Amino acid sequence: MSWTTDPRDALRVTADFDLATFDRASTPGFDGDKAEAEALMAQRGELMAELQERLFAEGREGGTRSLLVVAQGIDTAGKGGIARHVMGMVDPQGVQLRSFGVPTEEERAHHYLWRIEKALPTPGRIGVFDRSHYEDVLVVRVDGLAEEAVWRARYDEINEWERQLVEAGMTVVKVALMVSHDEQGRRLMERLDRPDKRWKFSPGDLRTRAKWDEYQEAYADVFRLTSTEHAPWYVIPADKKWYSRLAITEILTRTLAEMRPQWPVPDFDVADMRAQLATSMSDDALRLSLEDTRESVEEAIAQSVDVRQEAIELRGGERREERAKALKKAWEADLEATIAQKKRILKDRRG
Repeated sequence: MSWTTDPRDALRVTADFDLATFDRASTPGFDGDKAEAEALMAQRGELMAELQERLFAEGREGGTRSLLVVAQGIDTAGKGGIARHVMGMVDPQGVQLRSFGVPTEEERAHHYLWRIEKALPTPGRIGVFDRSHYEDVLVVRVDGLAEEAVWRARYDEINEWERQLVEAGMTVVKVALMVSHDEQGRRLMERLDRPDKRWKFSPGDLRTRAKWDEYQEAYADVFRLTSTEHAPWYVIPADKKWYSRLAITEILTRTLAEMRPQWPVPDFDVADMRAQLATSMSDDALRLSLEDTRESVEEAIAQSVDVRQEAIELRGGERREERAKALKKAWEADLEATIAQKKRILKDRRG
């Protein structure tokens, strides 16, 4: 089972997007069921994990690129599930998660973007914002925490700020999980019913729910006014958790694939370093290393996003396939040279 349409096309906010008629129980671009979605998500997770590791390695070696995932949604929409179920498939050391609640006294003393800028992902990392700067045109608007002239001016300011982030090397992916009124009520009731979930419930959830229509209007304006070419909004139907998690996994995997993060090229002679390392190893250890070489490297080649058909299809084009074949051939030649060097070292030791 695969996507019939790139979810970035199926879910991206366009000029004719209408939140009022948006089907929050739909599965745009995917016609499989929950079991098929979970299987595909696991498969994509393996691909996303290598792409994330490459981005992390790139950042460690002086790269400047990063990925920011902005997650918005009303209570129970599933924002927390992004961190647990989507980002949980990659190495946590490459992920920076930040949740934004009510501003502290120190934060209120600064510009509203001050606390956001402090939390931006560093090079090589994937940053995940559970709520974000958009709270300042959502909660601030609905709860009347600022004059209308103040929060209305923020739409353009946010667009310009995000444009600067992108120009500086950050890819921005904005996802909004939209749950229906009935489904939200059911999820809140479950939190009250289950002793192990009551800690998630707050009386404030009911006050927020009472302002449902006002929040829907505020979200509609966010999508209309801040979905840009450099930082578009993807609106995710969230009544089916398995679909929203799959959709976000697919969006992030495709985004990372198009970023094409690469393993850093070492600034040293690999063969020379191998020879020096071998001098510190016993004959038995070096012999075991030789025996493991082919299996280890061939496994790396098979798993690499540069040669996997799945990744080639995501990136598209016959040229990608030609490059993959050429790269695989180069890696195989490097493997044979590695094996030959280890054999020579062992032979020289035997004299």
